[in-house]
Amino acid sequence: MPNHAMGSDPRTVPGSDPNQRPNQRIGVLISGRGSNLQAIIDAVRAGRITADLAVVISNNPEAPGLAKAREAEIETLVLDHRGKAREDYDRILVAELKKRGVTLVCLAGFMRLLSPVFVDAFQNAILNIHPSLLPSFPGTNAQYQAWQHGVKWTGVTVHLVSAELDGGPIVAQVPVPVNEDDDADALAARILEKEHELYPMAIQFVLGHQWRLEGRRVVRK
Repeated sequence: MPNHAMGSDPRTVPGSDPNQRPNQRIGVLISGRGSNLQAIIDAVRAGRITADLAVVISNNPEAPGLAKAREAEIETLVLDHRGKAREDYDRILVAELKKRGVTLVCLAGFMRLLSPVFVDAFQNAILNIHPSLLPSFPGTNAQYQAWQHGVKWTGVTVHLVSAELDGGPIVAQVPVPVNEDDDADALAARILEKEHELYPMAIQFVLGHQWRLEGRRVVRK
């Protein structure tokens, strides 16, 4: 069974401090339904994430997640990427996030590869969640890839974002078994449940600043 990057119990986050930096502000980027966005909203409301949700930005004006943000009275912004060069679009994103004082960017189903322009503007301050145990099955349809390959374990990874697709340092992982009677949809549903648990905990861990990078490894201070 794979190890958990945040300790032997995936429900705990060693090194997090509930009294830390109250002025930290999160910006969330979405493209679709926003289920992980909702998990973040719920965690902020419950005090499990000690930061303000500053803005939710989508490149898709039809993203259902926008309604979730508006219902929670969070500022939303639609920035359509169509017709813009990738780096030009990323400069606009960076400007809007900086304008709102965002200190940590969380990708929640944001279906675009970020350029070095964006990554350099928020060095080691961008998180993404991926439905596999990276580095296995990067890219799209990771749940189906795992099921199709016949692996016995897959899972969820939260990682810092680099310019490489799903290639940044791993912050946290939790395993999910692949059952004999699973189809790809059943497996994906169980993975999603773990995403909603792990992402808020990983966000809080990163906000705590009780970690450092050693090469590609995220380690506690």
